[in-house]
Amino acid sequence: MTETSGQNIVILTGAGISKESGLDTFRDADGIWSKVRIEDVATPEAFARDPERVHEFYNARRAKLVAGGVEPNVAHQALARLEAEWPGEVLIVTQNIDDLHERAGSRNIIHMHGELLKVRCQDCGGVTIWDGDLGGNDGCGNCGANGGLRPHVVWFGEMPLQMERIYSALDRCGTFLSIGTSGNVYPAAGFVAHISAGRGGINKS
Repeated sequence: MTETSGQNIVILTGAGISKESGLDTFRDADGIWSKVRIEDVATPEAFARDPERVHEFYNARRAKLVAGGVEPNVAHQALARLEAEWPGEVLIVTQNIDDLHERAGSRNIIHMHGELLKVRCQDCGGVTIWDGDLGGNDGCGNCGANGGLRPHVVWFGEMPLQMERIYSALDRCGTFLSIGTSGNVYPAAGFVAHISAGRGGINKS
């Protein structure tokens, strides 16, 4: 580990950090997955079977995020200050699909599960900012195809985004923090093991 890399920090954040801002978590007793079946709204098969229902689910979550009243909390703001003031690199790897880290002022962010305020074209792969309702007839602004837009989120059965960049950052970091997530779901659950394997052990205190 170089002196520079020892100053680098990677921070994994999960749904718990946004709960204080009024957004529901997924796996708590009263979380999102206690109210709706994953298989109905968060898999590629669900979207192929009933895209309207999937759009309704994400449209409701998108509307809550942009309607007002959902703002970054002190944890988001503290991480933004850390990034601005820390002499090394601070990278936030978030499992959240909201934009609260960005709104708090953080700039170096990887959304490993995608972003709710973006859509992706299944024809050309283009990603577009989108803060309104999404429907089956909406067209892609990149290629012009109609009906091929989907939420730019990672569904169950799909690979998280930018994993190569995440593992590269883990290899170069001196400190790894986890905030607002149990870290029990892979691949995030393997981050500590990855760091430990590369360094012959790790201090979890």
